[in-house]
Amino acid sequence: MTPLSPDFFHRDPVLCARELIGMELVWNGCGGIVVETEAYADQGDPACHTMFRPSARQFVREASPGTAYVYLNYGMHWLTNVLVKGGAANGFVLIRALQPTRGIPEMRQRRRKDRLTDLCSGPGKLSAALGLSSAHHGTSLVHSSNGGFFLGPVTPEVASCVRIGISNAIDLPWRFLVAGSEFVSVKPRVATPIQEDRATRPGSPRAKKPKQKNPDAATPGPDLRAPD
Repeated sequence: MTPLSPDFFHRDPVLCARELIGMELVWNGCGGIVVETEAYADQGDPACHTMFRPSARQFVREASPGTAYVYLNYGMHWLTNVLVKGGAANGFVLIRALQPTRGIPEMRQRRRKDRLTDLCSGPGKLSAALGLSSAHHGTSLVHSSNGGFFLGPVTPEVASCVRIGISNAIDLPWRFLVAGSEFVSVKPRVATPIQEDRATRPGSPRAKKPKQKNPDAATPGPDLRAPD
């Protein structure tokens, strides 16, 4: 596996959220392809924690790009974000959903679910499946021996839509997802395909590849696993 370099996260949250789609997040042997993200900007975004949490503003100032920002949502679920800074804006990328690829038996045990689409189809679900919690807040997702973000096997088709589960800035199209994926948390009512050349990405250069699918895959939607 090829890890993403810190340079990847030295950019603004919207760009990073979009380009994390198709990358792989792995932690202690469990992980999957990122199929859904949301961007949050530390300035001018009422939905971002920096607007109402001094600790979040301090985290942005002091932590390095690529650091995990993990918080408890509604007193129930740990949500995993990654800090991005040094570009046109600073902020966070919330990892909303994964297509499971590694450590599936362990993730099934943690989640007490059998279907692949039930393991990581939501930010709280994926944190539970990977065993991420407050203990990992402030941990590097770039330089950790336990894992982090890695270059994905294929470059998927990406679409954008409005963020969900928030009450402020609800019209910003800062939610990104793999078009047609059955592993996202909530299927969008309206999504706009993104047409862009992602032939190279800072910190993870690669030639753009055509979409690849495994004709024998049992799971619906685009297959993002590496071809045999």
